[in-house]
Amino acid sequence: MHLSRRNLLASATMAAVPATPEHREQLHTGFERLAADGYSALSGQRIGIVTNPTGITRDTSHIVDVMHKDPHVKLTAVFGPEHGFRGTAQAGGSEGRYDDPATGLPVYDTYLKSGRPLADIFTASGVDTIVFDIQDVGARFYTYIWTLYDCMEAAQLAGKRFVVLDRPNPVTGRSAQGPVLHKEFATFVGRQPIAQAHGMTVAELARLFNGEFLSAPVPLETVLMTGWKRTRFYDASGLPWVPPSPNMPTADTALVYSGTCMFEGTNLSEGRGTTRPFELLGAEDVDGRWAAAVNELGLPGVRFREAYFTPTFSKFQGKTVGGVQIHVQDRAAYDPVRTGVALLVTARKVWDGFAWRSDNWIDKLTGSTRVRTMIDAGAGTDEVVAGWQEELAAFRSVRKEYLLYK
Repeated sequence: MHLSRRNLLASATMAAVPATPEHREQLHTGFERLAADGYSALSGQRIGIVTNPTGITRDTSHIVDVMHKDPHVKLTAVFGPEHGFRGTAQAGGSEGRYDDPATGLPVYDTYLKSGRPLADIFTASGVDTIVFDIQDVGARFYTYIWTLYDCMEAAQLAGKRFVVLDRPNPVTGRSAQGPVLHKEFATFVGRQPIAQAHGMTVAELARLFNGEFLSAPVPLETVLMTGWKRTRFYDASGLPWVPPSPNMPTADTALVYSGTCMFEGTNLSEGRGTTRPFELLGAEDVDGRWAAAVNELGLPGVRFREAYFTPTFSKFQGKTVGGVQIHVQDRAAYDPVRTGVALLVTARKVWDGFAWRSDNWIDKLTGSTRVRTMIDAGAGTDEVVAGWQEELAAFRSVRKEYLLYK
């Protein structure tokens, strides 16, 4: 990676307003600051916004509905990601092209579109500026950050300005953890070499993408939050939680997701079709030995309970399976990626039926063949984690140049 364009990017960031005593603990999102300023950053522009059900105000009104009614902003188009603008689609789906019944605005589908085809959609929409406001969950394989990347790239190709409205990383921005993607494994669950748990906000990621990965930078502005600290979890934000996708029901889900989503690459259930996706893991014929084995490792901040559940859809639909429920007891000490590796290692040891998905999807999720091949070779948790430390250190060095909050 090369650290480039920093001076250019720094001038395009709306600096956070210093906290005053009366709102020192009050977090204000990028949208709240934009609206409070009368949308001056969007003045005279035809605006298209990339958003989904998480684009809400503190009183749970959707920002598209709010902006549509406000004479200070000319909102003319909406762009929906995976699951859709109004959130009607399941994983791997979108809403297509339609006119929004509530506002009459045209809604365009961005899912799985990138490069020139997406740039052509931006051009056809007639907008001058693309605004992005979606709640991320802090994991490389959560697709909204790659919608951000694809939209930035397409906006550059279409000659559009790009504005990112920031929201909290719900699992804090303390540090980056986990393996870094190798470029030959790039997919929509990881376009560029960042860590599996990146520890950044979407505005920080936008600056990183612009400075490190786009072939040419897009005219970028970031509207920052005030009142957010890197050590704060989502429940300290005072903001309502809206599931960013159907299987991310709570902020607790986000806490474990960057580790347990790796089970999508196995034949075990990752808890889809239950009320605790990614916190419940299991398969037929798995019993209490798994919980006992992983508890013996003494992983910091977490315990595992023998659990039985019946998924209503996805893997093992309608069948009772055995496994574990993850109980995070100390969020500050908990390392979700290391915990996810430990769960993979122990599952393979205690259950003879363990298998990777036949398409080696685990390699796309983890960013290389390393995790899969090391576990298959009998490596323990510490050995697997040690394997990515050099590349993680290199990413952390680059990452720190784009951080915007303390």
